[in-house]
Amino acid sequence: MTEQEIIEKINHFLAEEFEVEPEKITPDAHLKETLELDSLDYIDLAVVIEHHLNFKVKPEDFTRMITVQDFYQYAFSRCGVS
Repeated sequence: MTEQEIIEKINHFLAEEFEVEPEKITPDAHLKETLELDSLDYIDLAVVIEHHLNFKVKPEDFTRMITVQDFYQYAFSRCGVS
């Protein structure tokens, strides 16, 4: 999977599963403030990631993800893309 494919998948499930307006999903958008994700959303997000990107997320991994770009980078590293 390429970086672009990962970005497209992430953007798609943020928009579809979490009802985030697509124009809000930018690399510098904050997951909590801009996208309005809360701790329960993070649990759901972990399930969606496992389903769509085929890797497990530890709850403590979310503490290092502030922006959408942080989330992309995390997914790239877990999918073996650099």
